[in-house]
Amino acid sequence: MEAAVAIFGLLFVLFVLAGVFLTVKAVKAAKRGVDRTVAQARRTVEDTTLRARQIAQPGVVGELAQLRLSLRTSMRATQDVLHTGSPEDASLSEAIGLFERLSAHGHELDDELKRLEREPDRATIAARLPELRERMERITHSAESLRWAARDRARKFAEDDLAALSDQIDVEAGALRHWTHDETGAAGGSSGSPSGTDARPGRASDTADGGNSWGPAPADAPQAITARDPRTQPSYPWQKAPRTEGTTTT
Repeated sequence: MEAAVAIFGLLFVLFVLAGVFLTVKAVKAAKRGVDRTVAQARRTVEDTTLRARQIAQPGVVGELAQLRLSLRTSMRATQDVLHTGSPEDASLSEAIGLFERLSAHGHELDDELKRLEREPDRATIAARLPELRERMERITHSAESLRWAARDRARKFAEDDLAALSDQIDVEAGALRHWTHDETGAAGGSSGSPSGTDARPGRASDTADGGNSWGPAPADAPQAITARDPRTQPSYPWQKAPRTEGTTTT
């Protein structure tokens, strides 16, 4: 009796611990989702503000906004391409490591541009703009090199897979059409039969099958192709739904 009570008590504790673990895990997942949503909303607001500032405030402030917007757009596009392709291509892990190092320089430049937006000395900012633009172009050029290399790699893999699939389909199509060669050979082999005998493959004479012209075909004769029921075939987005016999047209 005491052993049973101890076992039930242990099971109860295990259930409680499992419930606490699942609850904590769900809370952390929800917190991560909220953090991602907040970060995405913040980025959207900042990008909208930069676009408005670029148009509404010409001059030094508008150029700073244009530099920040170009930098953020290029880095974000590269990040999306690399992280989207990494689950399918493990070779992109090294490229992601390089991009993270490049991101550190990008964040540093973005912070510096943000500080200069609050700088009252416009002449000093104007003097530094060529150097800042050159840094931005170097960073975005490196990001674009990684992005386009990853895209070219994915496209090459897709083309190779399509070529291999096309070859397999050609082989399978030839195998499916092999029955035509068998039927042609059978027809040619029966050309020397007596004139009173039906020379078509898959048909036997009335004498051979007991007088029934629908009797069983010889074992070596090619089998007839049975049409598939369109109602049992899988449908695809580019196909129209098959019509049934009971459907009436209005």
